[in-house]
Amino acid sequence: MQAATKHHKKKKKKLFSIQCEASILLLLVMMEDIANTVTIGATVPTGFENSAVEEVQEKLGTTARVSKNRGKIYFDITTDELRKVHLLKSLDNLFVVIKTYEDYQFKASMEEVNSDWKELAAELPWTNALEVWKLNNSIKKKKSHRNKNKSPKPDQKYDESIGCNETVTSELLPGSEEPEVKDNQTDVEQKSEEEKSSEIQDPAAAVAPLKFRVTCSRAGDNHCFTSNDAAREFGGAVQELFQWKADMTKFDVEVLLDIHDSEVVIAIALTVESLHRRNITHFGPTTLRSTLAYGMLRLCKPQISDVIVDPMCGSGAIPLEGAMEWAMSFFLAGDNNGVAVSRSVSNVKHILKKTHVEGSASGLAMDVVQWDLCNLPMRSSSVDIIVTDMPFGKRMGSKKKNWELYPQCLLEMARVCRPGTGKAVLLTQDKKSFTKALLQMRGHWKKLPTVWVNVGGLNAGVFLLKRTAEVYGSTSKNAVDPQTANDFHKEGKEAGPQEA
Repeated sequence: MQAATKHHKKKKKKLFSIQCEASILLLLVMMEDIANTVTIGATVPTGFENSAVEEVQEKLGTTARVSKNRGKIYFDITTDELRKVHLLKSLDNLFVVIKTYEDYQFKASMEEVNSDWKELAAELPWTNALEVWKLNNSIKKKKSHRNKNKSPKPDQKYDESIGCNETVTSELLPGSEEPEVKDNQTDVEQKSEEEKSSEIQDPAAAVAPLKFRVTCSRAGDNHCFTSNDAAREFGGAVQELFQWKADMTKFDVEVLLDIHDSEVVIAIALTVESLHRRNITHFGPTTLRSTLAYGMLRLCKPQISDVIVDPMCGSGAIPLEGAMEWAMSFFLAGDNNGVAVSRSVSNVKHILKKTHVEGSASGLAMDVVQWDLCNLPMRSSSVDIIVTDMPFGKRMGSKKKNWELYPQCLLEMARVCRPGTGKAVLLTQDKKSFTKALLQMRGHWKKLPTVWVNVGGLNAGVFLLKRTAEVYGSTSKNAVDPQTANDFHKEGKEAGPQEA
């Protein structure tokens, strides 16, 4: 009996020892994860910050937060999740945060501020951010190696008028200041991100010093310095600290200095070329950014077997994003312009080649056709969702034409969309023409909350509409009565400021 008791105690003691070792090992793993946790920042289309937060939560399982400055979000990840971050569809540019100061106290004189910049550069925790920068370069080099045999086609150009510079926005706050362009600095890089990353050197093993630049974005009216002053002084302190060489165009490291009133964020850029160019190689005059197209699609929440139509597809950015993300839905794209249809087909072929499924019938659940927008070759009540970028009347068409085109578009969309369940997500900057057309079609469409976005410096609206239960053709009157038409200007003026 005593031997059995002694054996039981010994066994219990051994089991307790194993449990302690397991707990210590788990604690060490958790501590290592904490040590490898970094804060990633990302620029997103203005107006779609919450949509980007939702995507981060869904795909990374981490909580993101929206910046005080519009168009940015922040979230924490472990370094082994960095590759997944590059696959997120809502993000334009990425950067790793070195440090954030929620309430930085700026001095009153330039001399004191310049002195603070030098002290700030010396006390920042650079090590983790530079390690993430090196890891990010290795990810981009692998991508570059996979694509090294792919040569760009002659017509693969990007329209610079669509807002390719992510640093400068048109929605700066009162007293804010756009980042100043330094001598010999260009907005458009001549080399692709992959080519650029292949030339980046390792800070620890480099023989020649790295090239860098500091980019400052400033908003607020309580500063005694300009964005150029801050970039110059802080850049000088960074150069003195690391002995790097300043270069405004062919830089290896881009240090970001973001100042918004009393909030200061110092970071290192992880992207040279915006991620919104990921799918489009054949650009048109008004090609929609892929990140904005993805945000519009998320608003309508596509379901399995949904038929989704883009009747004015242009270069095909919207249906391409949809077909790649929601593979169980079917996407139909069309345009009345033959050149636009050709661009869409070329972009589809590029994606098929990129994903190694060219020639496969199951490659993308998407078709591209040429059609008349106001006479779509589809049966009535056959479409679940309509998502499109309508002509603004600036680069394409005119506002005078929109006055007649928009009502015809909404009427034809009402015909093909399923009554009671159908939805439409429509992007336009011509709010006056759209509001008038919507008043005429109010029997077929119910307006839901509007998302206001920045498109190439223009304040545009993403209008979310719900198809009413009224069956198309059940009434002979599709327009409002004359009195409602006469009152249009008054209603439009009252509605506009409330939505904005």
